[in-house]
Amino acid sequence: MSCPAQRSIRALKTVKAEHAPPQLYTWRWKCSSAVTPRITSHYTICPRDKDPRWEGVEMERFADEADVVIVGGGPAGLSAAIRLKQLANEQEKELRVCLVEKASQIGAHTLSGACLEPSALNELFPDWKERGLMAPTHDLVTPSLPMNNHGNYIVRLGHFVRWLGEQAEALGVEIYPGYAAAEVLFHEDGSVKGIATNDVGIAKDGSPKDVFERGMELHAKVTLFGEGCHGHLAKQLYRQFNLRENCEPQTYAIGLKEVWLIDEKKWRPGRVEHSVGWPLNRNTYGGSFLYHLNEGEPLVALGVVVGLDYTNPYLSPFREFQRWKHHPFIAKTLEGGNRIAYGARALNEGGYQCLPKVTFPGGMLIGCSPGFMNVPKIKGTHTAMKSGMLAAEAIFPKVTAKDLASETAGLHVPEYEDNLKKSWIWKELYSVRNIRPSFHNYFGLYGGMVYTGVFYWILRGKEPWTLKHAGLDSAQLKPAKECTAIEYPKPDGKLSFDLLSSVALSGTNHEGDQPPHLTLKDDSVPVANNLAIYDGPEQRFCPAGVYEYVPLETGEGMRLQINAQNCVHCKTCDIKDPSQNINWVVPEGSGGPAYNGM
Repeated sequence: MSCPAQRSIRALKTVKAEHAPPQLYTWRWKCSSAVTPRITSHYTICPRDKDPRWEGVEMERFADEADVVIVGGGPAGLSAAIRLKQLANEQEKELRVCLVEKASQIGAHTLSGACLEPSALNELFPDWKERGLMAPTHDLVTPSLPMNNHGNYIVRLGHFVRWLGEQAEALGVEIYPGYAAAEVLFHEDGSVKGIATNDVGIAKDGSPKDVFERGMELHAKVTLFGEGCHGHLAKQLYRQFNLRENCEPQTYAIGLKEVWLIDEKKWRPGRVEHSVGWPLNRNTYGGSFLYHLNEGEPLVALGVVVGLDYTNPYLSPFREFQRWKHHPFIAKTLEGGNRIAYGARALNEGGYQCLPKVTFPGGMLIGCSPGFMNVPKIKGTHTAMKSGMLAAEAIFPKVTAKDLASETAGLHVPEYEDNLKKSWIWKELYSVRNIRPSFHNYFGLYGGMVYTGVFYWILRGKEPWTLKHAGLDSAQLKPAKECTAIEYPKPDGKLSFDLLSSVALSGTNHEGDQPPHLTLKDDSVPVANNLAIYDGPEQRFCPAGVYEYVPLETGEGMRLQINAQNCVHCKTCDIKDPSQNINWVVPEGSGGPAYNGM
């Protein structure tokens, strides 16, 4: 992938700050008070136009124009970019496609199991097998759920999207890693105009450094948002265009993953193992995976997925993962091996019931941003790729037409949503729509498995009803006084490990002297609400040790400390915070984990 420093973005015009489209930040809270230590200094909470330290600072921003701008270099964004350029090259038409990715390189923020179903890949590149990309799975072991993996491929998704990025660049897509999309821009008529990348050179206290530089605007006829699960720009678009008006609130899970180098005698290349249940109780949705990679050395990828609709604030997904590895069936594979990588990421679990409207004037949502994951299969790469391809095929004839014939300045392409509903994505998600919510019953896991056995295996999802989810994950926690604290065993340093040594294996790094990108709408809420009622659950649901409660300097009371440098960009805090007071925004570009094939 090309280095951003070697790139040249064509600056076509300068946009004065006073003419820039308004930002979509609607909260108005105090940055601090006399009794609450200041935590948040980010400009989305503490406006710069009211800060005297910003007086006289140059706020001009350069702008560039493309036909299509894509936010996010994951499977959906890259598949959309590739398909657009394939169509343009086939029809010999000029089409400028620009893709921005917040990671330092394509794939560095990508994490998944991953057992890839190749349906979309076969459509995008029918000849991919001749390119020597992956080896097929075999010796499959799966429980009695719709997880048949014959014909699928074990991949390290970070490596896979890096390969997609190479194909995209070869077709002429302009890829800009290290550029975080920080704002949605709008035309005067309210349609999406494009995005702005983040400003750099801001000190931790929110003041401008001597090296401060404004971000850049990228304008397009259509902007595709493929940020992945719980994208921070998508959240703004949901509100701006009321995209979730006719669907249920999204429900999520957190996936934690490690890669191990094991004893070669225990290695079974292509083997896939899934489990449900222990160490989680019957009322906590979750499962696990153990994949034997087929890359020439004895590597396994393993992980645990925990539904974020759990109710006990003392539950720690990270520590459940560490405990799971001590199960005799797992331990026998790992004993004598070495852990070489760790990471975590939230994933959508709402499925069909939680799909929002995905088109709006000037833009579209693709991939895991709206949430096309097939939950019982634990697979979403193939649906994400297909959604990007469908978006590209709907966009192409409109952006290349001589007469744009649009009622808004930003193109509205409702055909994308129409095509989605006619595609195999829709049929696949509809058929499994009731499996995840069926676990919300007195018997929990056991009731859900019985329901799945009867209604999926026999009726194939054709039952004439659609079950509902429990609601927002953030609303599911019970007060700490109603729950029993969970005693977790101490890590042994052989199979299980502490949190900070795990985060070190993720390669996570951020510029230390910048405002924390984990922003709080009200700095007083964590202690007054989360600590007082739920005993500080953010200390436990964060898989990276970002949040901790420490004593005040006076020795009286506690305060929340945010270790933003540890953040692995999983978005769990934004999702699970019972006060919905945390708002995750992008840090400076290139910050975050540095995954190598996760």
